[in-house]
Amino acid sequence: MNEWAPIAKEYDPLKAGSIDGTDEEPHDRAIWRAMLARYIPNKGVTGDPHLTLFVARLNLQTTEEKLKEAFSRYGDIRKIRLVRDLVTGFSKGYAFIEYKEERALLKAHRDANRLVIDQHEIFVDFELERTLKGWIPRRLGGGFGGKKESGQLRFGGRDRPFRKPINLPTMKSDFYGEGPVEKRERSWSREGARDWRARDRDPERNRDNRWLERERSWAWGESNRERERDSKEERSRGRDRKDRERKDRERDRSRERDSKKQRDDDKHR
Repeated sequence: MNEWAPIAKEYDPLKAGSIDGTDEEPHDRAIWRAMLARYIPNKGVTGDPHLTLFVARLNLQTTEEKLKEAFSRYGDIRKIRLVRDLVTGFSKGYAFIEYKEERALLKAHRDANRLVIDQHEIFVDFELERTLKGWIPRRLGGGFGGKKESGQLRFGGRDRPFRKPINLPTMKSDFYGEGPVEKRERSWSREGARDWRARDRDPERNRDNRWLERERSWAWGESNRERERDSKEERSRGRDRKDRERKDRERDRSRERDSKKQRDDDKHR
């Protein structure tokens, strides 16, 4: 439990099916299917997986040109692959975008998530098929995210990170975006000042350092989502309180009218 993190560093179907990553038994058949699956990433896919973004929830009318226009603002793009149906040729609603530099990749991952393109709010994450150990796609019962209606939610990704187990002591850490804003901003400034050309000359760079950089990007977006969710809940509570007060006033006025009517009736008898 001391190694708990909101984002999975290795894909485990059993943990992905648990809201806090602590389940010991599968709760739906799809998890069993994912646990028994032996998935091999598509060897026909080319490009650097560590410089590639996964973009989903696209409008089916969105084209490669529109994606290039939206994502080129973050840096130079090497390749865009909009996934299409082999038979009809229609878009399946998701794409992969490969950048030339990791700095552009991290900026797009941080800023482009929930961007609206062609009236659709998109979802942006790192490519996981070739970078996350043990990855099982959604069609085999794995993946991340999902809809509540399906009863097959998956946790541990950017869309639905793990929640902290209730028996885990609260520990503040700037690693996950806590602490003074000024301190976090200085950290990001130092990150942006790195010598990226020196990093590119070392293709065998330590994998843990790569995950550290990506988790910072994940945590940045998650902190904003938590503040937005808290604000929505507070507004909802305020609306409920106003509704109760309005109903109480209407009920009091109704009682006053009934009482006045009863007094008038008594006078005329």
